[in-house]
Amino acid sequence: MRKSLLQKYNVPGPRYTSYPTVPYWDENFHYQEWENTFVKAYTESKGEGISLYIHLPFCESMCTFCGCHKRITKNHSVEHPYIQGLLKEWSLYCSLLKEKPLIAEIHLGGGTPTFFSEKNLEDLINGIFSYSRKTENCEMSFEGHPNNTTRGHLEKLYNLGFRRVSFGVQDYSQKVQHAINRIQSLSEVAKVTMWARDIGYTSIGHDLIFGLPFQRVEDIVDTIEKTKTLHPDRIAFYSYAHVPWIKGNGQRGFKEEDIPKDDEKRILYEIGKKLLQLNGYHEIGMDHFALLSDSLYLATVNGNLHRNFMGYSSSKTKIMIGLGVSSIGDSWYGFAQNVKNLEDYYQILEWNKLPLTKGHILTSEDLVIRQHILNLMCNFETKWEDQDLFFQEIPEVVSQLQEMKKDGLLIINDSGITVTTAGKAFIRNICMAFDLRMKRQIPEMQLFSMTI
Repeated sequence: MRKSLLQKYNVPGPRYTSYPTVPYWDENFHYQEWENTFVKAYTESKGEGISLYIHLPFCESMCTFCGCHKRITKNHSVEHPYIQGLLKEWSLYCSLLKEKPLIAEIHLGGGTPTFFSEKNLEDLINGIFSYSRKTENCEMSFEGHPNNTTRGHLEKLYNLGFRRVSFGVQDYSQKVQHAINRIQSLSEVAKVTMWARDIGYTSIGHDLIFGLPFQRVEDIVDTIEKTKTLHPDRIAFYSYAHVPWIKGNGQRGFKEEDIPKDDEKRILYEIGKKLLQLNGYHEIGMDHFALLSDSLYLATVNGNLHRNFMGYSSSKTKIMIGLGVSSIGDSWYGFAQNVKNLEDYYQILEWNKLPLTKGHILTSEDLVIRQHILNLMCNFETKWEDQDLFFQEIPEVVSQLQEMKKDGLLIINDSGITVTTAGKAFIRNICMAFDLRMKRQIPEMQLFSMTI
């Protein structure tokens, strides 16, 4: 039965960090409209604050599993001008408002944030707050590479207000590590984890990936057993997204037949999930697990879990601004993505313009569908009894979901749907039934990774 469900539903599909998804955005949208939605949303949510994602794209080496936008270099002279660019971009956003904006959340992603020196990271954060203010409970987090995160990095960022860090572990198998060009030992991961705990970080995360080339069941078991000994507060257990047609040669360091697929891949997840749960980790949304004491679990219990381009978050704000190359902003009423080329980014900033390349202003229909997809991704249920969440195509969506109902993946009633335990593995497929944009414009080529 499980095998037939995997074969039936393992199709290309979005991860739904946004609706509409990025391929359906407009490269000719009016930037002024994006700025207007930013000001509108900030005015409406005054006191709530802004979530700020800062993309730090540099890495010293290429990890072949990575789908993020990055630039490979060992030349650290790139750091200072990039920090100056980020601060210029943030000043342009702040100039749109009549006051210093409040920041409720900051996340440093990459690339490799710990590619940057302690001094440059300090200049960045101090520069950000020279234009803005913190909310009382501002949450600050960053991604650290175990091989180049120093105790100095951790202490400096802690003193600047950071309390959460996530370390990219992926897998401890040497064969897998060689295939993905990410060589790091348990001792390196243990060292940075213990440093962070000793310094006082309140949430330490480890990122693991299933479905990597050459990965076997025993590798998953070994990786989770090793992870258990370090007792991180939360674990992201991601599905490897094999998208070489998008990311180019970076994901062609191994053969197609080396990658676990379908049932073989799903077994890796199911065994990993069971082991995590046996060790006190609770499933949060899609791909995430947390201890009872972690804020992500508490947000789930309290119904405050949120999902945006930074992933799942316990801090919900109407606005998320992305700074840096390729970053994406979300004003709730609109999305905007920055240019991906570093030279273009600098040039547009020289013109005192936001370095945007494409975006989308949401229609009233988009806003309704977006809320349904958020409900499903965060709470595994959604309802339309409230008139504000009703849309004309609901009967069509319900009809499309009947097959999943027969397969035991969800429960449907007159006012909404609830995803079953068995259906959680297929949440992306369930969300696709609500994706009116994709139904009206079916992609002519594969745009997304497989859903399972």
